[in-house]
Amino acid sequence: MKSRLIASLALGAAVVLGTTGCNMLAPQATTIQYSASDGVNVPDSGPLTVRNALIIANEDGTLGNLVAAVVNSTDDDLTLNVSIDGQAQKLEVGANSSVSLGVDSAAMLFDDVGKPGANVDVSFQSGEGEGVRISVPILDGTLPYYTQFVPTPAATATPAS
Repeated sequence: MKSRLIASLALGAAVVLGTTGCNMLAPQATTIQYSASDGVNVPDSGPLTVRNALIIANEDGTLGNLVAAVVNSTDDDLTLNVSIDGQAQKLEVGANSSVSLGVDSAAMLFDDVGKPGANVDVSFQSGEGEGVRISVPILDGTLPYYTQFVPTPAATATPAS
């Protein structure tokens, strides 16, 4: 009788460990950082936070509009330095504020970014941070909600502010 009880307990313990033991070894998906949209989140490039960065380009890729959310959670006015293939531009972001780059009046246009569907390396730097170079996707106006961000051929690449 005791051997049956011990065998039942051992079997029950084996089933419990067998069905839940994987959780001890497998990474939890909710702890993995990722960009949940079409753009990319820029890792630490300084005190400014850059989220959902992407470039909306015209059909032949001769002109691209950098679209991103730039957040300054410090008490100081800061400058975001952005560079693509030697083309450098700056964006001033006031203390404790945010800028919807490419959406509001702050447009940051770059020449010859590449054709939609490709990626382009973009450098971001702010404050005393070292900066970071990250691959940013190039999209076009195929999706209706991106149509308004496609730069026109009459536009020229000019600093945001």
